[in-house]
Amino acid sequence: MSEYTSTRTLAIIAHVDHGKTTLVDSLFRQGGVYGQHQEVTERAMDSMDQERERGITILAKCTSVVYDETRLQLVDTPGHADFGGEVERSLRMVDGALLLVDAAEGPLPQTGFVLRKAFAQGLKVVVAINKIDRADARPLEVQDEVLSLFIDVGASDEQLECPVLFTDGRAGTATTDLEKPGVDLKPLVKALQTEIPPFEEAIDAPFCLQVNQLAYDPYVGRLLVGRVQSGELQINQPGYLHKGETSRPARVANIFRFAGPMREPCRNARAGDIVALAGMDDVGIGDVLSSEETLSSPPPPIEVDEPAVSMVFQVNDGPLAGKSGGKFVTSRHIKERLEREAFANVSIRIEPGEGSESFRVLGRGELQLAVLIEAMRREGYEFCVRRPQVVTRQTDEGLMEPLERLVIDIPAEHIGNVTPLLAKRLARLQEQEFEGDRVRLRYQVPTRGLFGLRSQLMTASRGAAIAHAVIEGWVPWSGDVEQRQNGALVADRAGTTTPYALFNLQPRGNLSLGVGREVYEGMVIGEHCRDNDLNVNCVREKKLTNVRASGKDDATAVSPHRKMSLEDCLEWIRDDEMVEVTPESIRLRKLVLGQTIRQSMARSRQKA
Repeated sequence: MSEYTSTRTLAIIAHVDHGKTTLVDSLFRQGGVYGQHQEVTERAMDSMDQERERGITILAKCTSVVYDETRLQLVDTPGHADFGGEVERSLRMVDGALLLVDAAEGPLPQTGFVLRKAFAQGLKVVVAINKIDRADARPLEVQDEVLSLFIDVGASDEQLECPVLFTDGRAGTATTDLEKPGVDLKPLVKALQTEIPPFEEAIDAPFCLQVNQLAYDPYVGRLLVGRVQSGELQINQPGYLHKGETSRPARVANIFRFAGPMREPCRNARAGDIVALAGMDDVGIGDVLSSEETLSSPPPPIEVDEPAVSMVFQVNDGPLAGKSGGKFVTSRHIKERLEREAFANVSIRIEPGEGSESFRVLGRGELQLAVLIEAMRREGYEFCVRRPQVVTRQTDEGLMEPLERLVIDIPAEHIGNVTPLLAKRLARLQEQEFEGDRVRLRYQVPTRGLFGLRSQLMTASRGAAIAHAVIEGWVPWSGDVEQRQNGALVADRAGTTTPYALFNLQPRGNLSLGVGREVYEGMVIGEHCRDNDLNVNCVREKKLTNVRASGKDDATAVSPHRKMSLEDCLEWIRDDEMVEVTPESIRLRKLVLGQTIRQSMARSRQKA
């Protein structure tokens, strides 16, 4: 690492797609992280496959870069509300924050959520109005909106007096005056050095580090990531690992510092450093590593907001179980994997399900659980998941449910299509702002009202809607929310789909699979055009005879079917349906496969 004279440690916080990771890329380039002939990786901090595919940051990551003799220890945090647990833990390791806001979109719900957390910890904040190169950029208006947001989230007078810069993360420029275009990021680094205080080193105190993140390296095993709060640590130095009220001897085998997108081995770590330690197992988030056998001043425990959404994971009991590339299919495999996830992610909890082969997983939102499902699928797990459910609380005031603040940005011409969708979901319009030919709608809506909203919103706005939501609090149960209006087309027997059968089923609804797909009784093959479920024969073949008449043979041209992603499936299913997740395919099915049993259950419900 290059020579440096001072260190600043900060988190980069912003909403989804406001340019955090791209700005870090520019800091890497200008800070000399990449050698002269080294390949430069776009969005280097987004190392997960799903991060690159989705275009969002999922896991908080640490890095550092030396820029103008200043070492910047950076934590690139997620911008989506579902990964707020990552944000909250990251803020525990820093002395300040760089708030990045899109020069066109302005501050959005997640911006205020993270900002409130940062101010609650007394962090200094530097504001960067990013993407000033956009054709629809309005940086000065956005600056006023940011200051209004500061007041709304309870910023002190001192926190309101923060520097504001205008940046173009892709070009790697920053300026304090829009009339004077920037040439590099030096003005931004100078503002960070001036505004964010250096860490008050306590080298002579006992060594102490609280585990903030967990990672894994194929060569050295489990890694513990955290910031050294005091003292100094050497490799193989004896110490103690504190788990709650208990402690045991521990020894660090390897120490790594973060430099650019890589980890560099080092011999020691001192107060203020964010490091990764190897050589210890059975360590969890919030545990403390110290040179003291009894902690004289233990750090406060790591806490995050309560989960708002739950989903049942269960063993795949369908006829095609184990035939689609699944390596881990038993309840033991699924339970162990879910427990590992909860061990490394404090915002996810695991509870027993209705039986021994099902588990209730609680998280912050649908996207967080969808990312977990997709990760497990890619790792070779096969299982079924039910429809997301909202987490409720029973209080003296009655049954309570989470409330979300929803912001929708759409072209003004589609407002008549979008408004009725929200009204059916118990949403209350709080504010309406027109910005050119677009309108921004601000709602309060129960979390249940967001289930399945995204696809309907995209259809109503012809793909032009931008929607963001963040939990705002808890309110009394608001009543029933309308689910999917149309029923399902359900296969009534096993076999392989044929062109003849699917061609004749097309007038009945929208198909979700094509010709030559293996199906079984109870498998959902599409959406019915009416509100009831319809059992259909999708494997029927045309009977051949030796009689032919001109014009009697209709062409069996099957239209392209609707390809549904994992998120589409989770949004679409009803309470009596499940998503069957395998490494090779994703299927929709009924909870009860036999149509006779389903019909009998329906008659029983009608009589009751």
